[in-house]
Amino acid sequence: MKKIKISLLALFLVAVACKDNKQKKYLPESIGAINNVAVVIDNDLWKGKVGDKIREHFAAPVLGLSWDESSFTLNQMNSIVFTGTLRKTRSVVFVQKDTVNIGHVKSDLYATPQKIGVFKGRTEDEIIQNIEAKAAEAIKAFKEVEISEAQKRFQRSLNKETVLDENFGISLQMPSAYRVGQQEDNFVWIDRQIPKGNMNIIAYTLPYDSFSNEATFVADILRKKDSIGKLYIPGTDVPNKVTYMKTEKIFAPYIVATEIGGKKAVEVKGIWEIHNYPMAGPYVSYIINDAENNRKIVIEGFVFAPQTRKRDYMFELESIIKTVTFN
Repeated sequence: MKKIKISLLALFLVAVACKDNKQKKYLPESIGAINNVAVVIDNDLWKGKVGDKIREHFAAPVLGLSWDESSFTLNQMNSIVFTGTLRKTRSVVFVQKDTVNIGHVKSDLYATPQKIGVFKGRTEDEIIQNIEAKAAEAIKAFKEVEISEAQKRFQRSLNKETVLDENFGISLQMPSAYRVGQQEDNFVWIDRQIPKGNMNIIAYTLPYDSFSNEATFVADILRKKDSIGKLYIPGTDVPNKVTYMKTEKIFAPYIVATEIGGKKAVEVKGIWEIHNYPMAGPYVSYIINDAENNRKIVIEGFVFAPQTRKRDYMFELESIIKTVTFN
C-alpha cells in the first residue's frame, strides 16, 4: 500500500510539472541598441497629430545635456513589418486605430526582457488621450529595462579595482575600460577615454547634516560641488589664470528625490564648466544618505566630449552609479 501511495504521488508531481511547463511559454532574448524604441504605427498616423504626440513624449529632450538630444531614438515601422526578429525589440510603442480604447504597458509579449506601450483608440483623439495618460508609465518602464540591459552588458568585462571599497566601503559595477586616475583621503576619480574626450566618475563623502537648510538647499549643493572642483579637478593650464571645474550658473540644475542602493538620495543634473577656460559638459550627481555610517556619499558622473552627442555617455554613467552597493 505504501509503495502504491508513493507511485501515485510521483505521477501527480509529474503531471503538475508537465502542466506548468506547458503554461510557461519560451521567449527569446530581447534585442536592440540601448535607448532605441521601435514605434509600430501606420504611416498616416505617424505623419499626423498622433505621431506628433508620440514624438512629444518619447523623443523629448534629455534633461541636463549641453544641447537637445532625444530621450529615445525612435524607429518607426508599419505594423505589417513588425514580425520575426523585429518583435524581439526590447522597448516598443504600439499604436493602432481599433474598436477598443486602451492604453497600458505590457511585459514580455514576444521576448524577455521586453516592455511594450500599447495605445489604441477608435479615433485619433482617443489614441492621443491614452498616450497622454500612459506615456510617463511607458517611459519609466523603458528607462528601467534599458538601464538593466546596460548593466548586464557591463558583466562582459568588469573593472576589478577595489579603490572605492577601500576608501568608502562601496562597490560599483563598471566596464574594465575605466581606470583610477586620482585617489586622495576623501576623493576618488575614475575615468575612461572615449573619442574626442573622456567619461568620469568621482566619489567623496560629506557630513550627514550637510544641506540641512531647506531654504538654501540648492545653493549649498552647488557651493559644495564648486569647492570639490576647485580642490581636486583642475582645468587646462592657462598662464596667469587659475582653472578648475565648477557648476554652470546660467541654467538651474534639475534636482529630484530618488532612491539608490537601497538608500534615500537626491539626483542632480546640470552643466559643469571650467573657471577661466571655455570648456563645459553635462554631469549627473547622486547625494546619498548613508545614515548607518553617519555621512552623505556623493557619486558623480560627468563627460567631456566637445561637439559630440552625449546622451548615451551620460546614460552609461547613470547606469554604473545605480549599481552601487554598500559593503
